[in-house]
Amino acid sequence: MKRLLAAAAFMLGLTMAAGCGKKEPQPEELLAEYIDLLNEEKYEEMYACLTEEAKASIDQETYVERYQNIYGGIEAVNIQADIEEREEGHKDKKAVTQRVKYKLTMDTLAGQLSFDTVAIFTKDEDGAYKMSWDSQDIFPGLYEGDKVRVKTIPAKRGDIYDRNQMALAREGIASSVGLVPGKIGENREESLRQLSELLEISVERMEKELSAGWVRDDTFVPLRTVSKEDYELKEQLLEIPGVMISDTTLRYYPYGEKAAQLTGYVQNITAEELEERKGQGYNQNSIIGKAGAERIYEELLRPKDGYTIQIIDQLGEVKSTVLEKPAEDGQDVILTVDIVLQQHLYQELAGDEGCAAAIDPRSGEVLALTSAPAYDPNDFVMGYTSRAWEEINNSETQPLYNRFLSTWVPGSVFKPITAAIGLSKGGLDPEEDVKNEGLSWQKDSSWGDYYVTTLTDYPVKNLENALIYSDNIYFAKAAAAMGDEVFARGLDGLGFGETMEFDFDLKPSSYGSEGKIASETELADSGYGQGKLLVNPLHLAVIYSAFVNEGNMVQPCLTREAETKFWKENVFTPEAAQTVLDALYQVVEHPDGTAHEAFRDEYRLAGKTGTAEIKDSKEDASGTELGWFVGISGADTDKPLLLVMMVEDVKGRGGSHYVIPKAMAGFDAYNKGELENER
Repeated sequence: MKRLLAAAAFMLGLTMAAGCGKKEPQPEELLAEYIDLLNEEKYEEMYACLTEEAKASIDQETYVERYQNIYGGIEAVNIQADIEEREEGHKDKKAVTQRVKYKLTMDTLAGQLSFDTVAIFTKDEDGAYKMSWDSQDIFPGLYEGDKVRVKTIPAKRGDIYDRNQMALAREGIASSVGLVPGKIGENREESLRQLSELLEISVERMEKELSAGWVRDDTFVPLRTVSKEDYELKEQLLEIPGVMISDTTLRYYPYGEKAAQLTGYVQNITAEELEERKGQGYNQNSIIGKAGAERIYEELLRPKDGYTIQIIDQLGEVKSTVLEKPAEDGQDVILTVDIVLQQHLYQELAGDEGCAAAIDPRSGEVLALTSAPAYDPNDFVMGYTSRAWEEINNSETQPLYNRFLSTWVPGSVFKPITAAIGLSKGGLDPEEDVKNEGLSWQKDSSWGDYYVTTLTDYPVKNLENALIYSDNIYFAKAAAAMGDEVFARGLDGLGFGETMEFDFDLKPSSYGSEGKIASETELADSGYGQGKLLVNPLHLAVIYSAFVNEGNMVQPCLTREAETKFWKENVFTPEAAQTVLDALYQVVEHPDGTAHEAFRDEYRLAGKTGTAEIKDSKEDASGTELGWFVGISGADTDKPLLLVMMVEDVKGRGGSHYVIPKAMAGFDAYNKGELENER
């Protein structure tokens, strides 16, 4: 508050010196102007308003440094002065003194600070008011030689748990490797060279750290954090003179890459982020969520450090506590995810590029979100070496790419959706035998040399058989019969082109160009999941949930507190949803069904395979393929599971049949209770 008074006095002197009017400004006006300067941290201009006597007691450099250290240290902002009264002081032929009582209020890192103080103004020989300043104009009770100390009280970041209280992100212990300069020994150059090779840190960087102003011969200078379990490396490091290794706490991810794209990671806050979050309780030592759940739930997880502002005398003793704010630990976040299922799915995808999304189709709870390959989030926390970062960042398999956030060509797993739209809105008759001769079809000669092809001929081309044999032609005809407007309205009703309400930012599913289907051939191709269709894996799972929810799409949720609700209602008629679901059971149970490999005696499964072609044209023979499998185990179980899995580049590896056993490993573990046994 005294600081605010000083500001007011300064403004008075500044205005007087500028000669800003015939009438001399009054102290109250000068105080208001001074507060503006104080908020702008214009301390040099503040010094100009002091009386000659005050200037004799402190030089400008010391004055400015004192304000910078104290007000900068407590992060004072929004400084305001509320004037209470002005008293006329001593008066004679040469001088007039006035005292202005006011309340000084400011926001600091320890909260709002408020106190009563007095500004003393004295007219100089020219009739301009100047401020009779001393250290108590910074803080009451602060004298020359005293210092203001800010003590940080660390708070703990909240943990992230799965649905069964398994920690996905928590506090852990790592090893901090550093040097004690006084113990490096005579062969300094060789010691630094060896350390540089083992830690992958340049000698120049180490020299810079060792030459910092705070470093003494007996100071531990940290250089890099390594895994506590890296015993071989630490044994080699300890052979180098001067090396010291100590335990340090940091964020730890027990499941590493298996849950990396789900949990994300934290790192130190950047200068830009600190500026963006100014006034929110962050400081230069804060860590902040950079990706995944760590970023999404930052406001819940983040700790809010406590602070104590104290006045310290010349002996280092605490004279008084100006303000104190207790630490607030971050809140724990409990996800709906089952980490054991998550691990199963990641392990099945190991060596491939792909993703999986698993939900409870009744409640919408997300049970797994997997992207492979992935990175180890612990490496981000401890810090990548330049070589390691270059390797992961330039990898052809893109481990930093979160595949479950993106959209992909769905192929035949889209056929049940076309069927449900047709049954609900397009007049599709599920019992009609849609005749077709051979394995290719075109509407008429206007399509030129463009044909839709399929792989298997079969009798009675009705809806159920078309799904069992995954007939491209049947669903191309179904889409063509609906017409682009009905088909597009059906897709719009399913949330295509919309950002789905979900904690992660999922790329919206899409069709056509800018939401329009350009031609009859594109419409026909879209009917069996090709054309210009792109679908997000979790969105696909949510659409499939409508088959077990009487035509309603469940709202996906990632935290246990979320309320079960539907995202889209009545997207299909209940009859259409049941008809498609019955057919999907047959896709698995019928001996000729494309997903018969997924059949299990122990539980009933509905499912659909899909092999999506990724190529420039019909004639392109060099394109690749995406393999899909969608399965639903929801009958006669209290643990329903809907799983979508996609693997890239399955051409020549069995297409979608490469994916089925991988997805079924997750289903088997989940339905047989193996997950509980592994916890």
